[in-house]
Amino acid sequence: MPDTPPDQPSGPPCGHPSARPSPEQVRAYYAARSAPLVAATGLVLDDTGRVLVLTPSYKAGRELPGGTVEGTETPEEGLARELKEELDLSVPVGRLLAVDSRTPGSLGRSLVVHVHLVGPLSPTQAAALRFPDGEVAAAHWLSPEEAYAVLPARVAPRLRAGLAALRAGSIAHLVDGVPQPGSPAGLAPERRTALEHAGLFDAASHRAARPKALTAASMLCTDGTGGVLLVEPAYGRPGRWHLPGGGIDSDLGETPRAAARREAHEELGLQLEPGRLLGVNWAHKPGYPARIRFLYDGGVLDADALARIRLAPGELLRWRTAAPGELRGLVKPNLRRQIVACLRARAEGTGPLELHAGRPAGAGDGAAAGRER
Repeated sequence: MPDTPPDQPSGPPCGHPSARPSPEQVRAYYAARSAPLVAATGLVLDDTGRVLVLTPSYKAGRELPGGTVEGTETPEEGLARELKEELDLSVPVGRLLAVDSRTPGSLGRSLVVHVHLVGPLSPTQAAALRFPDGEVAAAHWLSPEEAYAVLPARVAPRLRAGLAALRAGSIAHLVDGVPQPGSPAGLAPERRTALEHAGLFDAASHRAARPKALTAASMLCTDGTGGVLLVEPAYGRPGRWHLPGGGIDSDLGETPRAAARREAHEELGLQLEPGRLLGVNWAHKPGYPARIRFLYDGGVLDADALARIRLAPGELLRWRTAAPGELRGLVKPNLRRQIVACLRARAEGTGPLELHAGRPAGAGDGAAAGRER
């Protein structure tokens, strides 16, 4: 049954999908349930980023998929059951994006709603949706902005906060749809700033609410002809090449230099000592965490070193070297600019460089440059 607050019926208690329950039936239905009510909502996306919004058959308005958790179910189990019953959809329930606690309404029952990511669904899965139990009259794939406009005021904030948490890789804490101080996602920047200036954050909430950044370290290695060593990951877009390197395990106290050394060994099977820092790159896409990359000089690899490369199984598919003029079409523009700038710094003995999306800091429109990934 679609997720609803305690002052709204979450399904047809009278037993017939198309019938509207009477107030007495609704009260009796909820009186038999433990408090607080627990519901699970699915933020179901397709492969273009559209959101699945449902029209129930038994009441007016629009809803997100999901409903009340039954018996001894977990929220994940309850949502999986609702997706199967409502939409004939059998897919894994993804990570928790938001939790919304609603205070008691006219029925005197509080409600805790878990919002989970589902999908993205493939075009085949999206086209195969059916409504076997009759509780859904129609399904609509809408842009987030369209969905905000048609969903009830109690539901739209969950979608908005859930999408913010999805982009930030975090979770949103809501009460009556309002992001709480210290919520890691969903708190508007202007609201966060106002709370900070008013001194209303404790230390833990301040850390939780502050913007996050993803950090990585890479090695810029070349062969004897000046070709840049590139690796092709087994994940992501086929034919898109990267520099050797990866994320910094900062939660374990790892430094950027140590991460570059570790990644070179894990990915290439080589014991390479990072040389001097050539550049630090900052890239940002609105709504997502900033990405910071430390680029180290990996030196010139001779034929013997190249022959000893052993790629990490399951992570990397191939390696190659590419002349600077061949990088276009192999790596993203952002990374290509970083490589070219750092090759120049290495040759001229300059740096380390401060780069924004591969461009020297302060060159051109930094905001526009940061959006080019």
